[in-house]
Amino acid sequence: MFKFMSHLFKSAVFSLALSSLVYADEGGAGRYVPGNAATLIDLPPTKGGWVIEPLYLHYSGDAAASKRFPNAGLVTSNLDVTSDAFILGGLYTFESPILGSHYTVGAFLPYQWMSVTAKIQALGYSIPRKEKTDGIGDITLIPAMMAWKFDSWQISTFLPIYAPTGDFKKGSFANVGKNYWTFDPTLQFSYNNQKSGFNASVFTGVMLNTKNEKTDYQSGSSFHVDASVQQLLPVGSGFLSLGFNAFYYEQFEGDSGAGAKLGSFKGKTAGIGPALGYILPIGENTLVLEARWLPELETRKRLEGDFLLFKLVYQF
Repeated sequence: MFKFMSHLFKSAVFSLALSSLVYADEGGAGRYVPGNAATLIDLPPTKGGWVIEPLYLHYSGDAAASKRFPNAGLVTSNLDVTSDAFILGGLYTFESPILGSHYTVGAFLPYQWMSVTAKIQALGYSIPRKEKTDGIGDITLIPAMMAWKFDSWQISTFLPIYAPTGDFKKGSFANVGKNYWTFDPTLQFSYNNQKSGFNASVFTGVMLNTKNEKTDYQSGSSFHVDASVQQLLPVGSGFLSLGFNAFYYEQFEGDSGAGAKLGSFKGKTAGIGPALGYILPIGENTLVLEARWLPELETRKRLEGDFLLFKLVYQF
């Protein structure tokens, strides 16, 4: 079993759900998906080779009628959003170390379906409207991912870059693209006990955005922390993973520009939910499946809802 566990942790892989979910406003939520990168399945690779990852993300959320949100040049209320995204990702880890690290590059391509109902606030009137859309969203590029392994500990740093490749229309509050770039430098720390199967991880990063030129909206910078605790149990030919995933996000810089009609509009969210997975080594390769339910328990200047994530990772 100890040999099996050693192989397992050397093969831990990184996954990143990438979506342009419009589950809040232009500046309050940005591209952060709560709890997305937090568990064992999300650790950057420490084994050379390829990682292929398809994943599915579902979000459903709403806001009280009294809450207003700036969105694509509009001011809206009574927001109710349902969004589904299928994301296909690929990573490659070089065999030769760079600066003593396992060095990885990759990219993720999302396809998204979205349905939004809201009331547009204009000239003293409240106009109900419903929109649906689907299409390729904003691609995420990862030019640098570096992981250092020290016995039971792993430290990593990586830089996801969200490119504005998805469609965005001013005046439409259902968009699969954001129309601005986001840079998310992130640090990761984890502890994995190969004997007991206990592991804990923390991911923390800062999101930096460029301006949306179509709406003259500059989304402020934000800070996020995602953490997990999991226990691995031998089941069949692999390991069952049981644990929970917690997240915290806060925008520390206010929104600006002519499009920021509601002022700085700093968003905040926090929550916790269960994570269930199964890890199956196949020779020298690894197959990982994981499901997460992440309810938002406290929000400010955002919709409040639930995230469902289903991930499949194959490393070879």
